[in-house]
Amino acid sequence: MSQQRTLLVVSPVRDEEEYLQRTIDSMVAQTARPALWIIVDDGSSDDTAGIAERAAAEHDWIRVHRRADRGERKVGGGVVAAFNDGKSLVDLEDYEYICKLDGDLEFCPTYFERLFEKFDANPRLGTASGKSWIMVSARLVAERTGDEFSQGQSKLYRVACFHEIGGFVNEVMWDGIDCHRCRMLGWEARSFRDDELRFIHLRTMGSSFKSVFHGRLRWGRGQYFMGTHWLYALAITAYRMSERPFILGGLCILLGYISGYLRRLKRYDDLEFRRYLRRWQLSKLRPF
Repeated sequence: MSQQRTLLVVSPVRDEEEYLQRTIDSMVAQTARPALWIIVDDGSSDDTAGIAERAAAEHDWIRVHRRADRGERKVGGGVVAAFNDGKSLVDLEDYEYICKLDGDLEFCPTYFERLFEKFDANPRLGTASGKSWIMVSARLVAERTGDEFSQGQSKLYRVACFHEIGGFVNEVMWDGIDCHRCRMLGWEARSFRDDELRFIHLRTMGSSFKSVFHGRLRWGRGQYFMGTHWLYALAITAYRMSERPFILGGLCILLGYISGYLRRLKRYDDLEFRRYLRRWQLSKLRPF
C-alpha cells in the first residue's frame, strides 16, 4: 500500500442501500486510503445506515454520522448541508486534502493514488476528479462533462484551495460554482480522462428522485442561479439534446433557466463572480 495522505473523505448519503456497499468495497481496496472517511446518513429510511455502521465496526478509519430525517431527499443544498455537517465533526486543519464522495460509485483501487500524482505534478491544481461512466443498455458510457471541472460525485480538493473558495455554496450548482471560483482565484479545476480514474456512477447525472425531466428542470434553474449567460444556456441546451432523454432533456434545461428568469428567482449574490463567469462562458463560445 502506498504512503497514506492526510485525506478526509465526507460522503452524504440517503437511501443508498442498493449501492453503498459497492462504494465501501471500492474504498477499502484503495492503495491510498483516507485518514478518515465520514459517512453522513442523511435520514435514510432503508438500511443505508446499517451498511455504513457495519463497515465502521470493521475499519477504524470509517465513522458514521446520522442526521434526522427531513422527510424527503433534497439535492443541491441538502447534499451540501449534510457534507458540511460531517466536515464540522473534525478540524479541517489536520488534513491536506478533503474529498466529497457520493455513496453510489465504484472506482478502481488506485483511484486516489493516481489523483494524488496529478496534484503532485501541478501545485496550482486545486480540485480534481476522474470521469464518470454510467451503464446504458448493458454497456458503460461516459457521462459528458468538461475537462475544466471536477465532477460533483467525486471532488478531491487541496484544503488550502477549499478554504480560499469558501467551501461549497448551499444551492443547486454548487458543483459548478466551486470550479469557477477556483479559476477566478488562480487555481485549476480538472477531471482527467484516465482509465485508472474512471468511476462508475450508478445514477444518471442530472436525474432526480422524481424523474430525469425534473432533474433537468432543476439543472436549468441552477444555471440561472449561478448567473449563466443566456447564450451559454442555449449552448448547454443544444449540447444536452443529443443525450438521453434525447431532445426533451435539453429543452427541460432551457425551460428551467427561463422559468428562473421569468419568476425572478434569487441569483448567486457575488456580482464579481457572475461577471467573471459570463466572460469565461463567452470566451468558450467565441470560436463558434
